[in-house]
Amino acid sequence: MLKIPSIVFGEEELTIDDIYDVAKKRKHCQVSSSQTFTDKISKGSQFLDDLLAKDGVIYGVTTGYGDSCTRAVPLEQAYELPIHLSRFHGCGLGNILEPEITRSVLAVRLASLCRGASGVSMDLINLLSTLLDHDILPVIPEEGSVGASGDLTPLSYVAAVLIGEREVLYQGERRPTMDVFNALNIKPLVMRPKEALAIMNGTAVMTGLAVFAYQRADYLAKLASRLTAMTSIAIMGNPEHFDATLFAAKPHPGQNLIAERVRNDLGGSQAKMPLVRLQDRYSIRCAPHVIGVLQDMLPIFKQIIETELNSANDNPIIDADEGRVIHGGHFYGGHIAFVMDSMKNIVANIADLIDRQMALLVDVKFNNGLPSNLSGALGDRMPLNHGLKAVQIGVSAWTAEALKNTMPASVFSRSTECHNQDKVSMGTIAARDCLRNLDLTDQVVSGHLIAVCQALRLRHRSGECLIDDLTPVVRNFQENLQNCIPFINEDEPLESILRYLMDKIRDQSWPLYDVQN
Repeated sequence: MLKIPSIVFGEEELTIDDIYDVAKKRKHCQVSSSQTFTDKISKGSQFLDDLLAKDGVIYGVTTGYGDSCTRAVPLEQAYELPIHLSRFHGCGLGNILEPEITRSVLAVRLASLCRGASGVSMDLINLLSTLLDHDILPVIPEEGSVGASGDLTPLSYVAAVLIGEREVLYQGERRPTMDVFNALNIKPLVMRPKEALAIMNGTAVMTGLAVFAYQRADYLAKLASRLTAMTSIAIMGNPEHFDATLFAAKPHPGQNLIAERVRNDLGGSQAKMPLVRLQDRYSIRCAPHVIGVLQDMLPIFKQIIETELNSANDNPIIDADEGRVIHGGHFYGGHIAFVMDSMKNIVANIADLIDRQMALLVDVKFNNGLPSNLSGALGDRMPLNHGLKAVQIGVSAWTAEALKNTMPASVFSRSTECHNQDKVSMGTIAARDCLRNLDLTDQVVSGHLIAVCQALRLRHRSGECLIDDLTPVVRNFQENLQNCIPFINEDEPLESILRYLMDKIRDQSWPLYDVQN
């Protein structure tokens, strides 16, 4: 059996790919064992102990939380206070985060605490790592965070599990945390002062969601490029629209990369086909310009997400070297909110592009000789069959919903918690919205995959474009589609096929382009 490699937390800067691989169980989580790292973590927690011994006033340790920071908490209650923080935030609602998203959240929070500026103990860090190692996943409702002071309510479910409370998902079952801990001989954490605050007062949920949004958006840009090439072939489009000299005149690098992908996919596959129109409609001709916006923004999105996941983003920050407790607002998720609001807008635009491409394929006024709604029925069966008519309606509905969801969440800041949290990021809502738009766009793409596969089959049947005329990568892709999509001859329900294709997209099952492209 091949050994799964590890990602070491507490040494090098982590990447989106690192968190994603841990979340997908492709790599193990390992906490650094270096003396330098353990000394750094221990120094922060020891500093807090020393400060408490001197009756120091520390926010969230010897004071109440938020607007209650003026309320003094007796020193003898300092160890009880974090338990109360985790408990009164146990009011999340909505769907439960998927297991892979929960792993992403745990990994992001662990990365932040390993920065050594949160005053937590090695016991806490090691127990977080243990949760990931044993795949013991807190049951986290996705709703209830305004994105500052970070993701308090959803992260309270992580804090609660660390002390043995609430429920976890383990081996596919939802179970009381202590039942699982007892079975595995895991000791719950005795929460130290500030440790609940350090776990909860950060951006781990929105950033964990953003990791998955980024990976899915990156794959979407590739898949939309491949679909554009196949749609161009299917409608007998003009390959000159993707010419290298043309795109050199407008040198956005991402846009040029999309054009290059489409150009390489086309190769000479349209050489035997007549040129029907000098200028194809915009959903074909301008596809690199639409998809290219996402491609050009991906490096910027990546930089912002990775900066966030490599940051100490709780409050207060502990500077043990200088002997300072510094109060600030690093829990504010504005950067993630901006990335997610921006990404969901671009993703919806790509859904709209793919919707328009499919609309061209099914309509005899625009598809250059393909049958109505791409039905494969012949002779006296033609009037009876309606092909992809309803799928196109569904694609239009899913696109409309994605477009409706482009309202930015970050502009809906609400003053909360007695006006202490009077300007908040809404980053977690923005991230959830972005993932919802990616779900809707996957549905749109699934419908178009059926359409473009059917269209190329029909061109092959008519002899206008044989499968052997396609470039090897497109031919291989088409053959993969034909293995899972039936030829639409007689009308049949297609829901199961759509869901299957959505799963393939989510799993990124089809290799698309090389690392550089």
